[in-house]
Amino acid sequence: MKKIWLTPLFLLFLLVAQTAHGSVFSTLVGFLTSSVGQVSALARQEEEIKTETNSQNIDLPEPTMSLATSSPKAELDQTITGGSAIASEAGPLGTSADLKDNQAPSDLISVYTVHPGDTVAIVASMFNVSPNTILWANDLKKGSALKPGDTLVILPITGVQHLVKKGDTLKSIAKKYGGDVEEIANYNDLDLSKDLVVGSTVIVPNGEESTIVSGPKTGQKVPAKYKGPSYAGYFMRPIVGGVRTQGIHGHNAVDLAAHIGTPIYAAASGRVIIAKTGGWNGGYGNYVVIAHPNGTQTLYGHMNKVMTSVGARVDKGDQIGQLGSTGHSTGPHVHFEIRGASNPF
Repeated sequence: MKKIWLTPLFLLFLLVAQTAHGSVFSTLVGFLTSSVGQVSALARQEEEIKTETNSQNIDLPEPTMSLATSSPKAELDQTITGGSAIASEAGPLGTSADLKDNQAPSDLISVYTVHPGDTVAIVASMFNVSPNTILWANDLKKGSALKPGDTLVILPITGVQHLVKKGDTLKSIAKKYGGDVEEIANYNDLDLSKDLVVGSTVIVPNGEESTIVSGPKTGQKVPAKYKGPSYAGYFMRPIVGGVRTQGIHGHNAVDLAAHIGTPIYAAASGRVIIAKTGGWNGGYGNYVVIAHPNGTQTLYGHMNKVMTSVGARVDKGDQIGQLGSTGHSTGPHVHFEIRGASNPF
């Protein structure tokens, strides 16, 4: 209460100061206005920073994993680890996202890296093939345990299913469907020395239902025609010279015979996804598969020597091996398949 008198004195001082030095009020108001403006700007900036760093508003980085379905072009972009295995989490040639509707491509060969907990049955279910397809193509026996890190070749086997009747033999079944006795026995894990069990089912790999057409002399089986695109001029003949000993058969393949050691060349540019040496390998013996940017694959079977490796990029005309007679072969030749397109050879 004693200091109330100071207020009038202060006001008087301001009045005198205003007269002597100009408008102090204007100066004071300007200073206060400027200060308030700076404080407001700082507050707004702080609010914007809080908004930008809020986890609900941060722009998340784009995922790096390709979600494209499995295809040779996708295979060309996959990472090779350890020089042999195509990196995979839970599906062919990449991750589980590469499997569209849990289906592998109908005609293309896939490569799968085994993970902890995988079994032959699980992998077979993933690719919608039979367990025997996995065993047959990878030289595995029933009950074989899979080791994490191993790679499996998934061959999309086509064929026919035959219900064994009284009097049936492997030879008669092979003849009926255009199959091979040894392949049928190996695929179905059958003993050639034992009779077939009536009522059991036998799969004939690459077998076809016979279509008999009328002819001037005898009926003949008409081979299935491949309906893929032609890509005229895209593929070159895998060997120079030689003789075609068998036309279109199996997976759109031809057999080209020549001397053992004859160079085998890449029919088109691409990346090597399989380079197998040693073993039956589904009858292919030593063989190579190349994935091409146009979405096709070429396979070269029965090689005497493989001269490339998984992950290698090859140009059209590069030598990838030598002609031989490994696997299921009756003589030196290259079993040449084009998957995803017609075979012009």
